[in-house]
Amino acid sequence: MKKADVGNVIEFKEGLQGVVEKVNENSVIVDLTYMNNFRDLELDQRTVINHKNYKIVKETAY
Repeated sequence: MKKADVGNVIEFKEGLQGVVEKVNENSVIVDLTYMNNFRDLELDQRTVINHKNYKIVKETAY
């Protein structure tokens, strides 16, 4: 399993997406405002996702 890097877009929980802000040993902190429908979903701005529970959708170039 490949771990995400800062700036990567990941997908988790049946289609939610976000941008990785910080990579920890067992998890990543994700900014959910990346999604167009963020306000409609009434979610917190950030969340923590275990490395086992996401897939990388888009990698950054740096």
